[in-house]
Amino acid sequence: MRLRVEFTTEPFDLDEAPAHALVAREVIEAADLDAVDVGPFGNTAEGGADAVLTAVDALLRRTLESGATRISLQLNVIGESESGTGKSGTGEVGK
Repeated sequence: MRLRVEFTTEPFDLDEAPAHALVAREVIEAADLDAVDVGPFGNTAEGGADAVLTAVDALLRRTLESGATRISLQLNVIGESESGTGKSGTGEVGK
C-alpha cells in the first residue's frame, strides 16, 4: 500500500523558519520516502505505508518537542499511477 501525507506545523513565522519547521523538514527528508515536497505553507511526502507511518510518528513527536503547538495532517491511500517521481526539496517547511 502507498500513502501520501500532507502536513503543516504551527505557529508560523514569516520572517524565519521556527525550530519545529526545521525539524519537520529534517525528519521528512531523512525518511525512506519516494517523493518529498517541502514548501512554505504545506508539505507532501509519499511512499510505502511503513515508511510513511514511521515518518509521521517521528514528525509528530519531534516537532512537538521542538515547539510546534499545532500539526495538521492529511493521510491518503494512493495508487501507483498517482505517485510522485522522486525525492526533491523545493522549499522550506513552515516558513
